[in-house]
Order: sequence, then structure tokens, then C-alpha cells
Amino acid sequence: MLLLALDTATPAVTVALHDGTDVIASSSQVDARRHGELLLPAVDRVLAEAGRRLDAVTGIVVGIGPGPYTGLRVGLMTADTFGLALGVPVHGVCTLDGLAYAADIDEGPFVVATDARRKEVYWARYADSRTRLTDPAVDRPADIADQVAGLPAVGAGALLYPDTFPRVHEPEHVSAAALASLAAERLERGGELPAPRPLYLRRPDAQVPKNYKVVTPK
Repeated sequence: MLLLALDTATPAVTVALHDGTDVIASSSQVDARRHGELLLPAVDRVLAEAGRRLDAVTGIVVGIGPGPYTGLRVGLMTADTFGLALGVPVHGVCTLDGLAYAADIDEGPFVVATDARRKEVYWARYADSRTRLTDPAVDRPADIADQVAGLPAVGAGALLYPDTFPRVHEPEHVSAAALASLAAERLERGGELPAPRPLYLRRPDAQVPKNYKVVTPK
């Protein structure tokens, strides 16, 4: 097994290689505006660090969000392209699950929250680092305060709203190393992973104008 994992659902552009036992190379950069520019160089860097060729990869793991439309699709399209070019399966992993897996929390329940912008968070509740209790959702922190009251929280979204999430734990951003480790564990046990399809949870910011002017000749 040699898994290439990547995620662009948060401001982190993160890539890792996992050989079925351990993460053998990884790279993470935080830059919300340069996903497309940073991702492929990160893949090259990780492969070089591990001393492996791309054609040695046996599977792709990609974070499926939830996340903003523009950033999220960079990772998903790249993963699909690698899968088609190499003829290997592409496995999805919820980005929130990767954060939960890497969380420095001994036992649950706890909450994972990432920044959804518009004064909202993407979030889910977990029983432990491997067990999600609720579907990912997008809400204003004040609207879920009663549901998360008293619970530890993980993620950059929690850091933004200390009134709702007063007990925040590491990590702030997801890592492809955690996604790869979680995917390898589930695959080794014969478990199924989600399809590599995006969890947008809401419509993109860009909209077609309702009353646009026709400029083509009749």
C-alpha cells in the first residue's frame, strides 16, 4: 500500500504519503488564496522526500470537506486526475474526521469546527477520535451554543468564536498525514470510505445574475 493523501478544504494545503504502516513524508502550508498554486509542488516535494515515484502510488485519499467551493474543488479535481492517470482508486475522507483523528483529546464527546466564513462554522460532534455522532453541518456559532456547551472543541473555527467554544484543543488545521493514517486504518480493517465527492453544504458565493443584459445578436 502506498497512499497519496491531500486536502484543500481549509486554508491548509496539505499532502502526505502513507505506506500502510506509517506516514513516510508530509507537507502542510497555510494559505487560503493559493491552493491551486501550492498543491502540485507539495506533491512533488513529498514524493521526493520519500524517494518514491508517483506511479508507485496504489491509492489516493482526498479530504471531501466540508469547505468553501473554490478551495475544496482544487483538491478533489487533482485527486480525480491522479486516480484516472494512475488507474488507482480515489477514497474520500471527511475533513472534519481528519481533525478529530489528530485531536489531542483523551476521550469524548467533543466538537470539530472549521471556518465556514460568513460568520459560520462547519462542524460535527464526535464520541471519540474515530467516531462521528452527527452529520457535518454549517451554522452560526451562537445558534449551536446549547448543543456544544461544555464540550472541548478542535479546529480553526472554534478558535474564532471563544464564547461558543471556550475549550479549544490542537490541531488548528487538518493534516493530510492524519487523513492518510485514518484511511489506511479503515482500509486495513476492510471498511468503506466515502466517494470523493464534495461536501459543500451550501451554494457557492458566485451566482448567475437574475436580470443580465443579452449582448449576443438576435
